[in-house]
Amino acid sequence: MRRLLRSRTTRRLIRFGVLLGLVGFLTVATANAVVLARSHGKVHSAAADIDPAQVAIVPGALVKPDGTLSAMLRDRIAGAVELYRAGTVDRILVSGDHGQLGYDETDTMRDAVLAAGVPAEAVFTDYAGFDTWSTMQRARAIFGVDTAIVVTQGFHTARAVDLGRAAGIDMQALAVGGGYGGKGRQSAVREVVARVKGLEEATVKPDVMSGPELPITGNGRSSWGPVDPAAPAYAVTTSTPVE
Repeated sequence: MRRLLRSRTTRRLIRFGVLLGLVGFLTVATANAVVLARSHGKVHSAAADIDPAQVAIVPGALVKPDGTLSAMLRDRIAGAVELYRAGTVDRILVSGDHGQLGYDETDTMRDAVLAAGVPAEAVFTDYAGFDTWSTMQRARAIFGVDTAIVVTQGFHTARAVDLGRAAGIDMQALAVGGGYGGKGRQSAVREVVARVKGLEEATVKPDVMSGPELPITGNGRSSWGPVDPAAPAYAVTTSTPVE
């Protein structure tokens, strides 16, 4: 009798596990289908194919302890600078994580853009771009962005566009870079799951950190914060320069 009960319990657990796995698969598949469909036609791999917009938005990514940009972040900065030089955008908004002293994505990105020759008044900084939704919602609410081009890796573009549109921005994307070895493959796999959260954020539209309004049509210097003395400076001599 005990063997029979154990056998029934095991079968029930297996069926429950299979059902749970199926629900999870369908959730991920549905979220990806929706996000990819809603961003269709808004993602471009060449700057020449993009319509003019107010601003290029650069989401944050890893800055190394010596102040060197990660390869992904360097490619994002280079894409935004290309758009500015082509006259496709009038401003660049760098939006990253500066939630703790000693780690400052935002100022490092800003300094890389400045080092590439973009005038200071055209470079805006958002220190509370803790995730993609925060970046997009704050671009709209704090900086008053109406039209934008998000510059990021191909695997990230669909979610970034969808969240930008959910925030009320007429959003396009420039897909940059490629490869990155195992790091790129891992990021692409994580993005498949991240689109589930992205779809929820686009639907629920959770609150993000607020702040004073800093119109993107003004002077970028107005958005710059105080220097973080514990954070390394942009390593212009040891990082591959942004051309």
